[in-house]
Amino acid sequence: MADKTLFLSVVLVGIQFACLGAIALTGPLTPDNDALLAVQLVGLGLGVWAVLIMRVGYFNILPQPLAWSKLVTSGPYKLIRHPMYLALLLVTLPLIIDTFNFFRAVVWLTLLADLLVKLLLEEKLLRGKLEGYEVYIQNSFRLFPFIF
Repeated sequence: MADKTLFLSVVLVGIQFACLGAIALTGPLTPDNDALLAVQLVGLGLGVWAVLIMRVGYFNILPQPLAWSKLVTSGPYKLIRHPMYLALLLVTLPLIIDTFNFFRAVVWLTLLADLLVKLLLEEKLLRGKLEGYEVYIQNSFRLFPFIF
């Protein structure tokens, strides 16, 4: 079972990077529209904030928790369980809207679906690893504050 979970994790990360690469290679990296640029900058800020709070070395690109992982409930994690995933979506969505075409929209929707599957797997794994995670789930949102 662990081998299947690890394989799925690697596939999910591969899809994530393929989507990010496709978005980066099929259009500009910053939107021309000021409002969209603001959304992108909020996403970038959220991602940096999440990394600073989590601290480098305490998170894994794979959904598997590290042996030394500990529950973080401060900073953006106080409200959102997966702020780095939200940050990726906020950084990339303005690029799709600003330079829209069907291919890019499908790639972004694939990224969204991939991150949703990845976060569900991650939460399943964290439930068995981190003390207090069940309580944390009851007091936070998965990805979108006040929605999901």
